[in-house]
Amino acid sequence: MLTVYLAGGCFWGMQKYLDITPGVIETTVGYANGSTEAPTYRDVCGGSGHAETVKVTYDPDLISTEELLERYFDVIDPLSVNRQGGDSGVQYRTGIYWDDAAQEAAVRAFAEAKDRELGGQMKVEILPLYGFWPAEEYHQKYLDKNPGGYCHIPRSKLIPAGK
Repeated sequence: MLTVYLAGGCFWGMQKYLDITPGVIETTVGYANGSTEAPTYRDVCGGSGHAETVKVTYDPDLISTEELLERYFDVIDPLSVNRQGGDSGVQYRTGIYWDDAAQEAAVRAFAEAKDRELGGQMKVEILPLYGFWPAEEYHQKYLDKNPGGYCHIPRSKLIPAGK
């Protein structure tokens, strides 16, 4: 199993989207790469500098890192800074983070190719993970618990294939 951390705006929809991705084994929403340890949602909204992020554990025999990242790019605006959909602020920035040196090469190669494809304008952070704290329980699987809840990702993309 491999793990990558994806920040893509509000983590509620990103988690739901990744949960229906074949090959994804587990997801956890949380806060990454901010200035304090163990932040709360209130801290993050108050300017702690963390990004709303989904920790994604996946099976590389079922989905490659590149396939997973292509899927991620399918639901973000990679040219936007600190904004996805109707959400704005540093906590809604986009980013791909890793905590395993083995992931770094694959992530960097993918990001460099994607940036070239976007004419050198990509605004997605490509950084090592320097802290991830799971969000409060009410944020975990939020859209499963609250099917009508807010999401910047189109609802049509949150339906499992074949349904």
